[in-house]
Amino acid sequence: MPSFLQVILSVLTLAGSLGIFLYGMKMLSEALQKVAGDRMRDLLAAMTSNTFKRILTGLMVTMVVQSSSATTVMVVSFVNAGLLSLVQAVGVIMGANIGTTFTAWIIAMLGFEVDLSAVTLPLIGIAVPLLFSKKNSHRSIGELILGFCMIFLGLKFLQDSVPDLSQYPSVLEFLARFSGYGLWSVLLFVLIGILLTVVVQSSAATMALTLIMCSNGWIDFPMAAAMVLGENVGTTITALLAAAVGNISAKRTALFHVIFNVIGVIWALIIFTPTLHLVDRMAQRGGLESPWVSTTALPIALSLFHTFFNVVNTLILVWFTPQLVRLVKFILPAKENEDEAFRLRQMRVGLVSTGELSLLQAKKETITFAHRTYRMFGFVRSMLEPVSQKELKVLYERVAKYEDISDRVEVEIATYLGQVRTSRISEEGSEILQALMKIISDIESIADYCHNTAKIIMRRQQENIFFNEHITANINRMLDLVDSAFGIMEANLSGPFTGRLDLSQAYECEDRINQFRNQLKSEHIGNVEQGVYSYHAGILYDDIISQCERMGDSLINISEDIAEIKVQVKGLECDALNAAIGDKAS
Repeated sequence: MPSFLQVILSVLTLAGSLGIFLYGMKMLSEALQKVAGDRMRDLLAAMTSNTFKRILTGLMVTMVVQSSSATTVMVVSFVNAGLLSLVQAVGVIMGANIGTTFTAWIIAMLGFEVDLSAVTLPLIGIAVPLLFSKKNSHRSIGELILGFCMIFLGLKFLQDSVPDLSQYPSVLEFLARFSGYGLWSVLLFVLIGILLTVVVQSSAATMALTLIMCSNGWIDFPMAAAMVLGENVGTTITALLAAAVGNISAKRTALFHVIFNVIGVIWALIIFTPTLHLVDRMAQRGGLESPWVSTTALPIALSLFHTFFNVVNTLILVWFTPQLVRLVKFILPAKENEDEAFRLRQMRVGLVSTGELSLLQAKKETITFAHRTYRMFGFVRSMLEPVSQKELKVLYERVAKYEDISDRVEVEIATYLGQVRTSRISEEGSEILQALMKIISDIESIADYCHNTAKIIMRRQQENIFFNEHITANINRMLDLVDSAFGIMEANLSGPFTGRLDLSQAYECEDRINQFRNQLKSEHIGNVEQGVYSYHAGILYDDIISQCERMGDSLINISEDIAEIKVQVKGLECDALNAAIGDKAS
């Protein structure tokens, strides 16, 4: 009988082995995204109405990132950001379910049949020098190789660290007892599969544990297949957590993922035994022994069952996509006045493990931030029009509210980008991230200048200072120039980040603002002396013009920040982004 210390050591060794496996999955996923990040952006940005292409996209992206959870979280975030519709997203999720079986095949065919420990150390020897290379592409390849090696080292450690239950017949008897109750045993192991996947947060890792349990003879073929079904349900928890802080469309996407997999498990349980016999015949025709009698055949047979289940489930339910979407909308109806325009309000749905793709969402939120500030500028302009004292107060309160929002939004986006920075991103992604950090700072500065202008206007009202036609005409002309600068900035921000931005229009508008500001400044003292307007009116007038000129400086800064991106970046242009500019919702 092992001592308590030995038990604790065994548990920690098992946890450490699983940790190496999971970290290897994470490193491989991030490295693959850097090597092929632009291609994945192109795939997800080029969604069409073709259901087959959506499924193929989900399949390919999941095979690349080696995680259906990463793909579904990515899809939930894109729906939340307005880059994918709910109907487009469900097709990608179907493909992701098929793509996740690829990992099981790799483990089953290589992790158990081939001793990779003999080649992993030489591969690590190749990877380590690449990690210290000055070229980002070489470092990414080194991380990719190292992640691959860590997956199979972790798998080897898992096999070696699990206890030999043959020495403990009471434990084997316990497992055998629970596998002898027919349907109830199947349901129990489905539940075990769900709980393990929820705890580990990786269906691939749980699948690896299931394969090890089978190869060691702990559980038989039917109970292992039941655990695989449970893993397909348990993997949906990640998307649910990601959607918890998303909008209604993100929540519906995550719910569809749950419903899709649960329906699949239900029909699979109804024909559970015939399906196992079918898989048994398929395995034997492929030259394997029957998984009912041979533990060596179990890994391939389980992978075959996993693929068969997900492919058939997709082939069946893809024809009922409209009905399933209606069911999801019935379960999660939109509340009155709830945002159905697919706009992010706060950057909380994170893809920290998929930093390259997170930049799409960050850019979309930055455009929304810029347009909200433009609306704030519109409120300030309205305060200069002939309005009642009550209306003026309401407008000022809206400006103040928007200023408070802008402070919080800047922090939200900056925090999000900071999290993305900690993940491994390419050189192109790093340039975009740095540009977005500068842009949000400039947008927040514009909001500050708008708020300052609103306070000046309120002071004019409180002190009963009169603005004559001369002052009003000049302020309106300056506001028109700033308005034009806003339009140019938003067009540059919503367009593609290609590294070839033409700044001629932006500079021309900035020159007009500066020249007009200089003209008014040179005339100011003379106008006061000649009595064109009073001294007190002149002070407020000059302050408003100065705030407008500072807005112009920040607006040209934003265009310059975009122009500083020297590399061509694909996949960061989308009709949904352009749509944000014309969106009038607050």
